[in-house]
Amino acid sequence: MPNRMRSLLYAPLAIASACFLSGAISPPTNIVTRTGDRSIVLHWDRSTDAAVAGYKVYRKDANAIWVPLNASAVTSPSFADLNVTNDQIYSYAVRAVTSASQESSNSESVSATPREFPADEAFLEYVEQTAFDYFWYEANPANGLVRDRSTPTSPCSIAAVGFGLTAIGIGIDRGWITREQGRARVLTTLKTFWETPQGTSVNGQIGHKGWFYHFLDMNTGLRAWSSELSSIDTALLLGGVLFVKQYFDQDQAEEAQIRQLAGSLFDRIDWNWMANGRSVLGMGWKPESGFLSSTWKGYNEAMILYVFAIGATNQPVAAQQWQNWTSTYTWQTLFGRQFVPFPPLFGHQYSHCWIDFRHVSDAYMRTKASTYFENSRRATLAQRDYCIANPKKFTGYSANVWGLTACDGPGREGFLGYAARGAPPTQNDDGTIAPTAPGGSIVFAPEESIAALRFMYTQYRTNIWTGYGFRDAFNLADKWWDPDVLGIDEGPILLMAENYRSKRVWELFMRNPEVQRGLELAGFKPVAFVKPSVRIDQAHGAFILSWPATADRSYQVEFSPNLTNWFFSSTGGFAVGFSGPDHEWVDVGPPATTGAPFEDPQRFYRVFQLGGP
Repeated sequence: MPNRMRSLLYAPLAIASACFLSGAISPPTNIVTRTGDRSIVLHWDRSTDAAVAGYKVYRKDANAIWVPLNASAVTSPSFADLNVTNDQIYSYAVRAVTSASQESSNSESVSATPREFPADEAFLEYVEQTAFDYFWYEANPANGLVRDRSTPTSPCSIAAVGFGLTAIGIGIDRGWITREQGRARVLTTLKTFWETPQGTSVNGQIGHKGWFYHFLDMNTGLRAWSSELSSIDTALLLGGVLFVKQYFDQDQAEEAQIRQLAGSLFDRIDWNWMANGRSVLGMGWKPESGFLSSTWKGYNEAMILYVFAIGATNQPVAAQQWQNWTSTYTWQTLFGRQFVPFPPLFGHQYSHCWIDFRHVSDAYMRTKASTYFENSRRATLAQRDYCIANPKKFTGYSANVWGLTACDGPGREGFLGYAARGAPPTQNDDGTIAPTAPGGSIVFAPEESIAALRFMYTQYRTNIWTGYGFRDAFNLADKWWDPDVLGIDEGPILLMAENYRSKRVWELFMRNPEVQRGLELAGFKPVAFVKPSVRIDQAHGAFILSWPATADRSYQVEFSPNLTNWFFSSTGGFAVGFSGPDHEWVDVGPPATTGAPFEDPQRFYRVFQLGGP
């Protein structure tokens, strides 16, 4: 991963000496606001004028005088005002600034009122909005490429583009952009990846054999930083490509073109080439030196890559590669939970952003009476338990301050810079917490993850909240707050929050025949549904479920208020120690389910059996 790139700052401007260029540069346009608890976020369209070097945000004071909020110009079309009081109205205007510190006139003014979050739903809406804004405003509208991180010199990360394509569908559904806006951006993006040259040259290419370079120049779309042709980052890009293939389903010319381009991009890839004669897939290739020596083995984020490679119709890899890969797993008991570990949480999240693993399992997981979804749930809760135990005694670790994954770090003596941090088992833990870790685990452990994000927002908002939501990382022991926001952070936060709230990303993505074929050839089968009976325990305000159980199986209970949105019991899967017709499970509310069952107008249940042939 790249070294952290610092944002450019410009010399402070004194109000009295500001030089205005009336008519020389245009003020910013299309100012939008997002409001949360004690914070207001502003965005505007990035200027295409080469003379514009940044922006200044002004707010009216009590005397109706415009006062600048940022002494130095910001280079991103984004600003978070964290010095506000709930239920008060604030008015803003934005000016464009040149490198010579000359300012445009005011933009059109906008007003906003911050308010306390009435419930988790409102908090998640704000988190999702701001994460979406990263992919909308940190993209180049001329080619659809998305910055790796929120610094002006950052190249494009193709993984961020994959998250960003998916974000566009979420933004349309949530009403943050129109379908026409999203359709145009998606079509532009797909054309960039289809039309930019591929080949074996060291320079002047976007990729080779259908695969793409990890980092691309934001303007040209060509290979940046001598980066590798990345198999996993190409797969994450394709997650977004296949999502928009299903999302834009209207009988309309541009949407038909989106579907055609998405299919062509997927079909162009020579999947077998990336295996290079090996029994597992390789991690990448460089024109200077050929294939990287590293391959995908041991449990990690590569499930989506293998599903694509096996399910493809053009140059697929043999289905046996899935078994070759899973044969390198280890099954461990950590903090009282049994699962296949991968210490940084991103490995348990990325594939799940698109593929719905809740009710399917492969041969490996069937022998463990588990699923990959359940595996990620256990890994998430085990990491939280590790942070609560805090064996290294880092400042701040607690039930609501946890989250170890790949992220930036202080990079000073005693602290790592960018590193893959994780636990358990412990890996590179130096006290650095990344909000994307609990954010990307919302679907696995919603109560614990949302509580952690809300605590971080409430306690550290003035240090960690930006116009694009959470910064990448922080370290309380070093009093360090990352200046950057990363696309591969905001993506899992946005997609997993949406999957938790609506299941919409999963629902659409799983319609792709390539995905279904890949899962089937890899040996995935649906887990068995067991029909429970339900009786009411009025005296204790409980519902009691019972069903025939088998001793060598485990079971998961799900509940729903409407037969549309289903939620896992937060107590997770559990084993039954006997075979018989009358195993019982009691719902009296937390911690098994959110809220007491009698508080809902109606509640539905279903039970799944894990394990078996």
